[in-house]
Amino acid sequence: MNATELRGLTDGELQAKLDEAYEELMNLRFNLSIGQQKDTNRLKAVKRDIARIKTIQRERQLAAEMM
Repeated sequence: MNATELRGLTDGELQAKLDEAYEELMNLRFNLSIGQQKDTNRLKAVKRDIARIKTIQRERQLAAEMM
């Protein structure tokens, strides 16, 4: 997911995306541990998506505190 796309979402939608990403990460880790995961690069991509979402949430939090 692109950062510009994420910035266009509301806070609630952003939290929903974060919850979905954490769930996907859990499923990917589970599949990796039992040997069913073929695309290990997806783990890295999901972790980056989580980091992007958390960064945008933090930016919004800091902007709200400054006002």
